[in-house]
Parts: sequence; C-alpha cells; structure tokens
Amino acid sequence: MSKHLEYMSLALEQAQKCEATLTAFCVGAIIVQDSTNTVIATGYSRELPGNTHAEQNCLTKLLSETTAAGADTTYSLYTTMEPCSERLSGNIPCTDSIIKYNNSSEQKEGRLGRVETVYVGVKEPGDFITNNVGQDKLLANGVGYIHISGLENEILAVARKGNPNV
Repeated sequence: MSKHLEYMSLALEQAQKCEATLTAFCVGAIIVQDSTNTVIATGYSRELPGNTHAEQNCLTKLLSETTAAGADTTYSLYTTMEPCSERLSGNIPCTDSIIKYNNSSEQKEGRLGRVETVYVGVKEPGDFITNNVGQDKLLANGVGYIHISGLENEILAVARKGNPNV
C-alpha cells in the first residue's frame, strides 16, 4: 500500500468517528509533517464545538500544538473529501481556512509551517452544495491538490451515513 493510501486510510478512520447527520457529510482529515512523515493533527466533522469540519479541526489543533515550527516546515493535509468552498451554516469554508492559515502573519514571520499539498479521497458530491470550487481556490492560492484513488466507495459510504436521501 502506498504512503498516500495509508494516510488516506487514517483520514477515513477519523471520518468513521463522526456522528451521522441528515444535513452534512462525515469527513475525516489528518495533517502530516512532510519532513518527518509524522501525523501531527487529526480531525473529523463536528468533532469540536460550532458545527466544525474535519479540515478546520485539524488546523485548530495544529495551531494550538505547534509553536515555532519554522518557515521551512511543510505539511500535507489528507482529507476524505474535497475541502468545501461554501458553508451553508455561515462558518468559514475549509478552503478559506487553509488559505488563511498559509497567509497568516505567524506563517509569514516564519513561526508556522505551510500546508503545501491537500490530498483528497473524493470530490465533493453535489448533495448539499452543487458547485464546490475548493480545488480551484486551493490551486489559485499555491496549494497543491492531488486525488488519491482507491477508497472512493468506502469514503462515500461513511460520508453519507445517516442520510437516507442519497
């Protein structure tokens, strides 16, 4: 099994922790420090208070646990589903959270690393948002975007658990 597929499997394990809901996907994510291949943050949808998404939870944990990572530190974010570009709840979309993290004053001052690449298990289906442009936004802001194939059926089954309409 490839390193990327192993990390995507770990993200899928996070997604399986989500409580089922009728109005949102169950998504899992992990952040890996590239130089050490170490998982340094995990997250899943609705894990933290405030109707949070998996990627948002990873970034929140990364910010709370990382001090002075250094400007040369790069991270890979593995997420079971393409980061959202729109939130019906009014919360900040995950693509915007990633871009905001990379453009923060702490990152620019060299105290934080940078999310270099986002690895995605599946594109977001149009169940709730019909046109997710997360991939386009990330690429336009210098963040790599790579699809990891091999777990699509499992990811979608977990993502849609509890939703009888799909």
